[in-house]
Amino acid sequence: MADRFYVNSALQLGPVVIQGAEAHHLAVVCRLRPGDRVSLFNGDGREYHAEIRTVAKKAITLEVIDVQAPVRERSHRLEIAAPLPKGDRGQFLVEKLTELGVTRYIPLRTERSVVHPAEVRLEKLQRYVIEASKQCGRNVLMQVDCVRSWRELCRDAAAPLRRFLAHPGGEPYIPPSGEGALCVVGPEGGFTDDEVALGRASGWQPVDLGPRILRIETAALVLAAGACLRSV
Repeated sequence: MADRFYVNSALQLGPVVIQGAEAHHLAVVCRLRPGDRVSLFNGDGREYHAEIRTVAKKAITLEVIDVQAPVRERSHRLEIAAPLPKGDRGQFLVEKLTELGVTRYIPLRTERSVVHPAEVRLEKLQRYVIEASKQCGRNVLMQVDCVRSWRELCRDAAAPLRRFLAHPGGEPYIPPSGEGALCVVGPEGGFTDDEVALGRASGWQPVDLGPRILRIETAALVLAAGACLRSV
């Protein structure tokens, strides 16, 4: 696969100028030069194959010469709601959910959750999505929502009908196939009894992920990976 770069603007056949961090990455890190070919994407589901025309200090001029729309996305929604883990574990979670094809990540606030990302932190999470998409070949960016409370999520009428709540003692997890799903993971320490009862009353299906206690990011990836394998 050609070197991939994200452009936060509309793309079409013809000239395009890249500036900022992506221009620096293209020219300084990758050391690409006029005549080299790259792949551009902007999140609309298409790839724009382009040839570099000029390389300047702060801007790169390219010519889009071909547009393709490879199928690399899931046919149905797969959403994961989980408290953001501490430190680098949060970055790891977002990157891997992106690679697995998750359509939306919802940072979750529960009674026992600790990390509640602010607006600046959410922008950083979106940057992780872009970098992971460049690596794995996704042309549609995973959406990163604002922080939502568990009670608010339970009241969300627009959520997929299949709703899985990872909780010890639930039914064995059978990943969804051929339909949208929303999977939720609790914080370190788990959901409270009242939160589990609220989930049951709101139509969530408690599912057990095995005999061992998993970290937030591990449980979220088990749910996502299972659904991805079922969709193959």
